[in-house]
Amino acid sequence: MEETEKIVDLNGKFRFKIDAKGRMSLPAKFRKDLNKDLVVTKDPMFDCLRVFEQKGFNAWVARMLEEKLGEFNETDKQHVAMRRWFKQNAEDVEIDSTNRILLPAGQRDLVGITKDVVIVGNKGYFEVWDAQRFDDMNAEYDFGALFN
Repeated sequence: MEETEKIVDLNGKFRFKIDAKGRMSLPAKFRKDLNKDLVVTKDPMFDCLRVFEQKGFNAWVARMLEEKLGEFNETDKQHVAMRRWFKQNAEDVEIDSTNRILLPAGQRDLVGITKDVVIVGNKGYFEVWDAQRFDDMNAEYDFGALFN
């Protein structure tokens, strides 16, 4: 496993627009906590994107593989193929001088992001959703059940 480092813990929900080039502003609240180099990948369970810091992404991949396969074995073809799958579906991006990131077109297409997005903080990453898809998904769940 990689060296231990502070895991970003991002909270909140924010609505933004994607510009014509696919760039999105970052919430001011997140900027102070994030490194410049980020990784964008499709969420494995939901139709949204996950955005990690580089080391956080690599630690997440290692945890996912360890949960499914046990200790990673570099000589096991299945282990190597599964790590390759995670890595090939990720894109490196940088925070630019105006605090925006580019959401690559292929990544946006995978989850139906066109113009309006919702950014949701999480532990170790943040999610980027198509705004309508996010609103529809939230309507599907009975969050009141948490308090019964």
